[in-house]
Amino acid sequence: MNVLPGYDASAFPAFAVTVDVVILTMTEGVLQVLLVQRGEEPFKGVWAVPGGFKRPEETLDEAARRELSEETGVDVPSLLTQFGAYGDPGRDPRMNVVTVAYLAVLRDVGAIVAGTDAAHAALVPVSDILGERVELAFDHLQIVRDAVERVRIELEVSGIATAFVGTTFTMAELRAVYEALWGVQLDAANFRRSLVGEDGWVIPTGRTARPGPGGGRPAELYRVGRAWKHGTPIQRSR
Repeated sequence: MNVLPGYDASAFPAFAVTVDVVILTMTEGVLQVLLVQRGEEPFKGVWAVPGGFKRPEETLDEAARRELSEETGVDVPSLLTQFGAYGDPGRDPRMNVVTVAYLAVLRDVGAIVAGTDAAHAALVPVSDILGERVELAFDHLQIVRDAVERVRIELEVSGIATAFVGTTFTMAELRAVYEALWGVQLDAANFRRSLVGEDGWVIPTGRTARPGPGGGRPAELYRVGRAWKHGTPIQRSR
């Protein structure tokens, strides 16, 4: 690195940069977040979102992908997006640390394997986090709150809901995403009428899902229509 003549870096306070990654997924209608249990101090034994210090030779995106893979075994090379930065004094007891937070929504996180300084890695219901029934290290409670609120907003303006369910889905699966994130119960008939129509929000595939364990008529499968990329007609009650 070239240093400008007369520039004194010691005249400015030193601080470190970390990355933290929030991975959200749905399991049997339950919104979950991927967490690691810290194996080292500070906050040894406490749950946290995956993350760590950025290395001098890597970009922020590279650091986020590396930390996620090292601590959980999950690889999402093209799906991570930045959604916030956190640098309040005292947020990290070791030193002055600014963290850049990333978010990804996955239908399936795959195999989860704890590594490096993570003692364990697991999916934890978001309701347990937001209800503060599970303690999180650092300011990760606020980071998870902000990530969930970002997705709640995105439900109204983008097709992010389908990231939870895949390329084809039943109407019940899609409705469960909205209900889990918004914490409401939606009328099934009204939900279907809002999405299936002339505007082409979702389109029947002509196929049905596998019958459930209780039998009954198999649910119809849908795919995303062209209108979906411009938003969604489903709006959150405020």
